[in-house]
Amino acid sequence: MPYAVLGFITLALWVYCLVDIITCPETGIRHLPKMGWLLVVVLVPTIGALLWLFAGRPLHEPRSRSNTRYSEYDRPGRHIAQNPDADEAFLRGLRERAEQQRAEARRQEAERQREEDRRREAGEL
Repeated sequence: MPYAVLGFITLALWVYCLVDIITCPETGIRHLPKMGWLLVVVLVPTIGALLWLFAGRPLHEPRSRSNTRYSEYDRPGRHIAQNPDADEAFLRGLRERAEQQRAEARRQEAERQREEDRRREAGEL
């Protein structure tokens, strides 16, 4: 029974390491290329798996303070407009669009009011 448990643990470690090697990005792997680590783990299962965990696995870089996946939010000075002219043009476009939406809303309200007045005069309401 103890040999079965030890065998199961070894198999689980071996499978975990194989999946980990396959899913790791090539750039983070240390000491050997990805294919080299696959061969080491397949040919020497227990020792190869332990070597992978301690010597080959990529080191995890510390997470940023903002805990986001998007690096643009970590860029210093991101809230400062890079080109003031582009910022002014963008804001001018927003103002024009907002004014168009207000005019459209006023027009729709006036149409609704005329329709309501027409119905009232016709006795429909």
